[in-house]
Amino acid sequence: MERVYNFNAGPSALPKEVLERAQKELVNFQNTGMSIMELSHRSQAYEDVHNEAIQLLKELLSIPENYEVLFLQGGASLQFSMLAMNFLQEGKIGNYVLTGSWSEKAIKEGKLIGQTAIAASTKETKYTSIPSLDKLTYQENDAYVHITSNNTIYGTQWQSFPTVNHAPLIADMSSDILSRPLDVEKFGLIYAGAQKNLGPSGVTVAIIRKDLLESNVDHVPTMLQYKTHSETNSLYHTPPTFAIYMLRNVLNWVKEQGGTNTIAAKNAEKAKIIYDAIDESNGFYSGHAEKGSRSLMNITFNLPTEEDSKRFLANAKDLGFVGLNGHRSVGGCRASIYNAVPLEACVALRDYMISFKK
Repeated sequence: MERVYNFNAGPSALPKEVLERAQKELVNFQNTGMSIMELSHRSQAYEDVHNEAIQLLKELLSIPENYEVLFLQGGASLQFSMLAMNFLQEGKIGNYVLTGSWSEKAIKEGKLIGQTAIAASTKETKYTSIPSLDKLTYQENDAYVHITSNNTIYGTQWQSFPTVNHAPLIADMSSDILSRPLDVEKFGLIYAGAQKNLGPSGVTVAIIRKDLLESNVDHVPTMLQYKTHSETNSLYHTPPTFAIYMLRNVLNWVKEQGGTNTIAAKNAEKAKIIYDAIDESNGFYSGHAEKGSRSLMNITFNLPTEEDSKRFLANAKDLGFVGLNGHRSVGGCRASIYNAVPLEACVALRDYMISFKK
């Protein structure tokens, strides 16, 4: 079967070159006589892959020396609990900006650990936008301020990030990490499930400022302490070795593309093609997100009627488009155009949108 146009929201498209490299190395990795999946995580061959992945991420995101890169498991969903366990101490407040379903899930887990507050929310407008920076309300005793940088379900994305001086800024960047240059120093902790821009599902990346590792977390289970993984180079227990190997390969691919500046320009070009099709349709296609908050990763839109949407999606499937259904909670359509989605897929979708309208 030919490769389809993959617009899945996650797990999502991987670069073809990365898949072909994995295919070539799958049975006999670097003349070890074993697959990367069979190697001991204590072997030199695997540790070289592991350490290269860390160094590549530091290079591509210009991560300062006072930050650690950790490889964890459990996805962003476990991070919702883990960050609160490590930082939300008695007398402190976990302050959350609500911009969609994932931030709602984050604060829900925070409430199980300690006191929380809402710094801002756009729920009343059905999460069509990101709050303006001057609308964020902080508390004197904030343990941290938490944001979700990109909202896959609603198709909104932070265009610029708040400057928070009184507490660590923590960001769930699962769906847009590595899609653009990033000022890591704005954040105390960045975490991201890999399955959108970094690699396959199974590994979670955390970028944490070293001073935050000094918190007293003796009450937290060992596996859920960030310092456990920092002190052992993320090798405290058996890591998801194949997922980290694939992440390493994706990072090499991003470097070969020219880094995050080049990737960001390509992502903007891809998104413009589809957003133009929406904006020039005279209302036939209507975007969910307000223009100033539009995501370059997840483009959400509706057609005039639910029946039109069903026909659009059914015809698209026949033409080789995959993953265009909107999230079950909001319906409509969604095109997820992460780093590995090629320009020609976006052009093909634009052309289909125009022909379907006609």
